[in-house]
Amino acid sequence: MIQKRNYIYLLALTAVFFYAPLAYSQTAPVKTEAAPAKTENRSKLFQETATDSDYLMAIEKAGEVLESAHNDTEFDANSHHLFGEIKRTQSKLDLILLSIKGANPNVRNQQMYRIVLKEIEQELDEQNTAINSRNLALEKIKDRVIDLRKDKTLMGLLTDTIKRKQFKKEFANLKDRYLSTDSLMTKNQGILNNNKRLTVERKIAVSNALIAVDNKLEQSGISILKREYPVLWSTSDSTAKKIEGQNIKAKIVIEQSVASYYLSYKAGALISLLLLMGILGWYIARNLKYLKNNGHAKNLSQFNFKYLNKGVIIPVAVIALNIAVVSNLYAPAMFIELVQLCLLGLLTFLFRKDWSSVAIRNWMFLLVLFFILCFLDLFIAVGFIQRCAFIVINILGIRYGFVQIKTLKDQLYIKGFFKWATIIFIGLNVLALLNNVFGRVSLANMLSLTAFISLTQIVALSVFLKIILEIILLQIYTTRVKRGIEKIFDFESLSDTLKKPFIIVISYMWIVVIAANLNIWESLRDGLNALLSHPNTIGSITFTLGNIVLFFIIIWLAHLLQNYVAYFFGEVDDENEENINKRQHSKLLITRLVVLISGYLLAVAASGMPLDKLSILLGALGVGVGLGLQSVVNNFVSGIILIFDKPIQIGDVINIASESGRVKSMGLRTTKINSANGAEIIIPNGNLLSQNITNWTYTDNFKLVEIAAEVSGEIMPEEINALILESLESMDLVNNAKPPHIYYTAIADGKFKLQIKFWCSIYRTEETISSARQVLYSNFKAKGLALST
Repeated sequence: MIQKRNYIYLLALTAVFFYAPLAYSQTAPVKTEAAPAKTENRSKLFQETATDSDYLMAIEKAGEVLESAHNDTEFDANSHHLFGEIKRTQSKLDLILLSIKGANPNVRNQQMYRIVLKEIEQELDEQNTAINSRNLALEKIKDRVIDLRKDKTLMGLLTDTIKRKQFKKEFANLKDRYLSTDSLMTKNQGILNNNKRLTVERKIAVSNALIAVDNKLEQSGISILKREYPVLWSTSDSTAKKIEGQNIKAKIVIEQSVASYYLSYKAGALISLLLLMGILGWYIARNLKYLKNNGHAKNLSQFNFKYLNKGVIIPVAVIALNIAVVSNLYAPAMFIELVQLCLLGLLTFLFRKDWSSVAIRNWMFLLVLFFILCFLDLFIAVGFIQRCAFIVINILGIRYGFVQIKTLKDQLYIKGFFKWATIIFIGLNVLALLNNVFGRVSLANMLSLTAFISLTQIVALSVFLKIILEIILLQIYTTRVKRGIEKIFDFESLSDTLKKPFIIVISYMWIVVIAANLNIWESLRDGLNALLSHPNTIGSITFTLGNIVLFFIIIWLAHLLQNYVAYFFGEVDDENEENINKRQHSKLLITRLVVLISGYLLAVAASGMPLDKLSILLGALGVGVGLGLQSVVNNFVSGIILIFDKPIQIGDVINIASESGRVKSMGLRTTKINSANGAEIIIPNGNLLSQNITNWTYTDNFKLVEIAAEVSGEIMPEEINALILESLESMDLVNNAKPPHIYYTAIADGKFKLQIKFWCSIYRTEETISSARQVLYSNFKAKGLALST
């Protein structure tokens, strides 16, 4: 109908442009005598108001309209991109429809099909909307051409035979443009309508496929708790013969096609993961190369590295495969099981030299059982032999959980989770065995696979955590070496501190993997989403639990980041550093402040709290400040002033009131000072700004010290001066860039009292004075002189 209507419009427009004058000349003689006079008068009046210039401008305007219509009718880059997307969607749909027909109808494959089909359905909706918008654009272009009939000058020219002959050449050009635009518009409308028809057909195919997949999932969900097969001792031999006749090769080909399709479907995400892991590997290799080139690589052995000292590729691959397992929960069975086997193979390579022979042998036995289990699940049809094989594996798994698994626990970095992993492994194997015996085969197979995956995955996540911590320690040590600090820091306590938030992450990853393999993750997630998104009302305030949880999670992450951001700059709370980078500490404090403020603002935005309610809360907070929070706010504002004004910085040696010591840390509320006797003094920031502060290291880290000495013997003052200067110049602890000063307080025959002043590091004042006394005493004694200090 659309094409027919457009065709009628175009025919009418052609008649208006090119045949109106002819119709006018043929019908004029039939009219009465009065009519020609009237028409003649109109023509003369029209000719008197329109000139050749007006006609040329009207023709030019019509030509511009037709030219712009032709240009706008052309498909742009976005349209060609749309057609490419339509072709890619067709290819994806053809592949998945082919896979649905012959693939193994297990739950994992069906879940993958449903997710992919829903995404294709959404893509088709978007493509259909885009096609409609382009059809609408073409209709608007036609309206612009039809609007030319409203131009009286152009219409008068078309009805005037003499003038039309005068502008014959211009009309010929106008006609060519019109025909070209008409042809292009017809062609492009045909392309759009053809693509629209294809998208509608594909939507119907997707809808039918979704119904089929949902039916299979519903049937599997209903039958998974029912007895699908006879009890094991009642299984007939015909089932065994049927199993023997299965074509394993054909099943392998089908599963390969399903896995290949998923790889092409997830190609973008997998390439992004590979790129990210490539950057991580390059970063680790760069740090290792820097330490090796500067002679510090041997110090890495003191950090008890287990994996980074074996190269970069395998540890990075272990991280990538762990992420791949968690990020592809609805991958087909063959894909996810191959990823698991590859991950376990890499772990075996890492374990081969560090683990005991007994532990390695038990680990290899676990891998063999897992491999056989995967092969039976993918390529062997359900029958007596397959069920018996599963039962044997379950029995061996139960024995493994009680006897052999103990040898693995001592080799792992985190041992707490292994106890729960063992309980789950044994329990699921017991349940799988019982369900298999009594005919619930699908449930038994699922439980068996989940049991082995839960155990192997906790081992993989333990290695994942250790590699992450080793990467962080490597970063900290490399940064410190670049700053000239070669001392090994307390990495064990630091690892324990860093380990806590990562344990939460790997716990989540482990639970998600177990729930996905038990086919309950989607239900758990939907239930949790429903609980968290349910609106709750208290008075006039409406909120959801999800917003509250998100608020506290963002606050927790903000505090976590501001606590741990220093580690990436090589800061590990080392109080004995002399060459502390104060500028870096200032940047660090500002970074922490920005992280905290951004975190709180983001948390408030994520909580969905209305601004009017927030203003009420701020008003209540203002009242609280006025009543009892003055000191808290004073300390907070003072902390911000200290950060930006920088009267003191971390590492400075200061005196304030009766307290003195070295600034250890600066927060938004308090500042910590380490005194000389080892005490930690916590001073509110408001007190720091309200009192006089003596900062010994505001400009540099050097202090002028003094030694009172008495020299006895036959010697001249000039010789004493030279001997003292020579002694001080030989000492590394003395800052000889600033010249020392020698003052005589008393001179008598053979006796000299003097004061020796020189510069040294304020962090090693007592050590430098002691060494200077020893050197001076030795040098004067060598000259036969007596020196007392």
